Amino acid sequence: MSEQTFRPRRSVLYMPSSNERALEKAKTLPVDALILDLEDAVAPDAKAAARANAVAAVQSGEYGAKELTIRINGIGTQWHAADIAAAAAAGPDAIVVPKVNTAEQVRGLVTALEWAGAPEHTRLWAMIETPEAIFNAREIAAAHERLTVLVLGTNDLVKELYVEHVPGRTNLVTALQLAVLAARATGTAVLDGVYNDVKDLDGYLAEVAQGRDFGFDGKTIIHPGQIEGANAGFAPDAAAVENAQGLIAAWEEGAGKGVVTYNGKMVESLHVESARRTLAIAEAIAALP
Repeated sequence: MSEQTFRPRRSVLYMPSSNERALEKAKTLPVDALILDLEDAVAPDAKAAARANAVAAVQSGEYGAKELTIRINGIGTQWHAADIAAAAAAGPDAIVVPKVNTAEQVRGLVTALEWAGAPEHTRLWAMIETPEAIFNAREIAAAHERLTVLVLGTNDLVKELYVEHVPGRTNLVTALQLAVLAARATGTAVLDGVYNDVKDLDGYLAEVAQGRDFGFDGKTIIHPGQIEGANAGFAPDAAAVENAQGLIAAWEEGAGKGVVTYNGKMVESLHVESARRTLAIAEAIAALP
């Protein structure tokens, strides 16, 4: 469900918790959120050490205003129960769970977090990575108020659909839009998947723009070099802020006078609502340290 205060999640960086040097560097990166990863980026023999590192990072208080989350290993894996217990005790901003396919799983995860003593501020992020999850996305998002973010796992979606990564993601458009629709229908934030080629800046920026056009709130990323593009791509630019301010001013000045126009276009309450959302996003970003 929707959170009361908008929180910027333009750039959300996966960080392998087995890499202590990377965890140290992450303290200084201008990223909105970190996903301290215990899953795909960590080898089986490094899981326990990665878990301890993630807990220490969350408890360190050295990451400033960054939103700190821990991605645990999935339901049914041999590491899942220990991950839940450790992450809940650490009390990050959120616990990210891969391959969540049903609303029932969400409710089970919430129960597990409560039993493990997770503090109230620790939310749940569900990764949408399979065809089943796409079809169930709305029910997943609405399953419990503790779930606040859907995260697209596009690499796994590509695998599950038996397709390839292609420019423009035409083979994923339906899935991406269904996920955004589910998020908007339930007041849930939604994050776009990763871009794998860290050297292809043009391709990456094109995908950032596409994700923003689709309605995503931000992008998950895999390299510090991708932070700047995501931060810029998912933030209102100066022209958008100026336009929003002007539209609201015209609306307020014209209250009770019948038809209101701004820059030659008719203004309705829905336009004002969108403009106020633009300003709220810009103000939240400007308030970041």
